[in-house]
Amino acid sequence: MSGGEVAGILVAVFWAILVSFLALALVRLAQTLKAATKLVAEVTEQAVPLLSEASATVRSANTQLARVDSIAADVQEVTSNASALSSTVSSAFGGPLVKVAAFGYGVRRAIGRKGQQHPDGETTRTVVVGKTLPSARRGGRRNRASKG
Repeated sequence: MSGGEVAGILVAVFWAILVSFLALALVRLAQTLKAATKLVAEVTEQAVPLLSEASATVRSANTQLARVDSIAADVQEVTSNASALSSTVSSAFGGPLVKVAAFGYGVRRAIGRKGQQHPDGETTRTVVVGKTLPSARRGGRRNRASKG
């Protein structure tokens, strides 16, 4: 055998080995593609029911949110009604009750001072219901007119 024939046989053997490896790689690639196709089909079968359940859940949540919105509107209306009632009661009874309390306080002070003598010779001051006189203040506080 000559050197050319030996080289030809070696090239043929290496070529056969290379083709065998390529065939094996193609067979494994085909198996991987079949498995991937099967996996995609299974995922699709499971995803469709999940999407329909998610859609139903979103619809239910939307319905519940609509109910909560109507409840919140009703609560807001009740709150505004309670606020209006509170201001009405305050304006109807608050003013007269404050005046009655102030009158009672003035009467108590007047009765309490009636029998007292001031040791420093200070005269008794007059209580005027509903008005505050600058001369009736104690503790050395000045009124606004004397500031300056």
